[in-house]
Amino acid sequence: MEPFIKTVFAGILGTLGMSILMWIITRSGLANADMIRAIGSIFTRSYENAFVPGLIVHFGVGSIIGFFYILLINLLSPQSLISFISTGAMIGLFHGVAFSFLLVVSVAEHHPLEKFREAGFEVAIAHLIGHVVYGLIVGAVAGILQIRLF
Repeated sequence: MEPFIKTVFAGILGTLGMSILMWIITRSGLANADMIRAIGSIFTRSYENAFVPGLIVHFGVGSIIGFFYILLINLLSPQSLISFISTGAMIGLFHGVAFSFLLVVSVAEHHPLEKFREAGFEVAIAHLIGHVVYGLIVGAVAGILQIRLF
């Protein structure tokens, strides 16, 4: 049970770090990277009521995805904290490239709110960086807490 709780914790911390970064990017005006409201508004079809559902879904999915990251990290068997962190970042980079491509090509095109239909290069790069941050944090937590799923 302990590895399960540690993995959920890693996923939550990674999601928190990613969410803060996306908030900073959005607030700075660099890109519309308001992922929490974008996710929530898929369900509510409203920007105003989207934050809480988006927060629940984003952190729930972030917790689940943490298991895949930890599993991959365990399979790659890093030996030092720095290798845990860099392995997590590498997984985040691959995940970010795949997600950014899907976001720009598919998700934004069909989003119910026009505000989130514009997902150009800046939005894709913001999500790519966000996923790398998620991976860095999950890798750091995995290394510090020595999370082993098998």
